[in-house]
Amino acid sequence: MSDPRTQQRPTRQRSALLEALAASHDFVSAQELHARMTSEGTGIGLTTVYRALRDLEATGAVDVAQAVAGERLYRWRPGDSHRHYLICRACGHSRPVDSEVVEEWAGRIASDSGFAAVEHTVELTGVCAGCQSATE
Repeated sequence: MSDPRTQQRPTRQRSALLEALAASHDFVSAQELHARMTSEGTGIGLTTVYRALRDLEATGAVDVAQAVAGERLYRWRPGDSHRHYLICRACGHSRPVDSEVVEEWAGRIASDSGFAAVEHTVELTGVCAGCQSATE
């Protein structure tokens, strides 16, 4: 995996983290990612996982969401632009949503206000169809 957004210190642990993150189809917490990696035999400290995720976030290589309990969740970003997701509050399943309207609105607000380098966060959560069926 050679993505220019991830050109931090190339270590065995960082490479393993990138692979584990890319293999996750939904958002994952640092603790969950650490647990998966160590259960698969990768020797990596939790502090290293947090540091690598922080670096990946700073370079735009991951999307970040906030769990209901306030914990940060991470998902590998499959392109150069950020995406918005609908996340199941029960099981954590996520799916990207069309957010062109949000992007246009944010750009218009920035332009109208005279601000530059405007960033935004949109959190959409719900209960997926599978979890709804499980509770019926």
